[in-house]
Amino acid sequence: MTRKAAATSFPLFVPATRPDRIAKACAAGTDTVVIDLEDAVAPTDKTQAADGLRAVELPPGDTALFLRINGVGTPWFAKDIEIAGRVGIDGIVLPKAEYPDQIIQIRNAVPQGMAIFALIETARGLNNATSIAAACDRLVFGSIDYSADIGCAHTPTALLHARSTLVVASRLAGLPGPIDGVTTGIDRPDLIRDDAAHGNELGFRGKLLIHPKQLASAIEGYRPDEDTLAWAHRILAAASGGDAVAVDGEMVDKPVIDRARSILDLNESLNAKAAL
Repeated sequence: MTRKAAATSFPLFVPATRPDRIAKACAAGTDTVVIDLEDAVAPTDKTQAADGLRAVELPPGDTALFLRINGVGTPWFAKDIEIAGRVGIDGIVLPKAEYPDQIIQIRNAVPQGMAIFALIETARGLNNATSIAAACDRLVFGSIDYSADIGCAHTPTALLHARSTLVVASRLAGLPGPIDGVTTGIDRPDLIRDDAAHGNELGFRGKLLIHPKQLASAIEGYRPDEDTLAWAHRILAAASGGDAVAVDGEMVDKPVIDRARSILDLNESLNAKAAL
């Protein structure tokens, strides 16, 4: 059975040149490990790294294993796709996704049921985000590459439009909320937590990680605070009778109930991750 990334997902990158780290990453408690053949591997090492994955015994368990391949049009793309279909990979992360045809090309080349995550890292990819979302299984924001592509600062304000665009595109395609980009500071739990909380506020449902140290802080950034949890519990308790009621001066109707339930569901899933 194919393992899947969670609805709120914290994929952890591992360089394909360090297969010894795959099992350790899976044991860190994340729902998804991404074996990286792209940015983490020098051009001179890419072919050897891909071939080396054939001999790697991937760990069993519930952690989904994805492969970030090299982009369409690169010399390594075809081999990466072939490797992914042979070594027990659960999904593909496509960097520099810019057109839905790229997703369709991959889907036709990999085993049925393999998930495809589209990494939006360019202005063209963002412009085509709605059609890309309709073809893939999840959108992921490559915020650092995107800011370099358009020449903007890598700040919450500068990237607000891009992030909101991906959230809306995901919703229109019926996908889970997109997964946000990395925070490069490994030993900055406050920054990781704040970045995760910002993404959560906008409608993202997860964050890319580059070190196991980041996982706990990212989870905390997505966790509802005590006041929000208390509000959600009051809403569901008041609505249990089925009659229209007011809570804290707010009329409780279906959208309010749905939001309260989603908050409690998110908190429950994060508690399960934190317990691993």
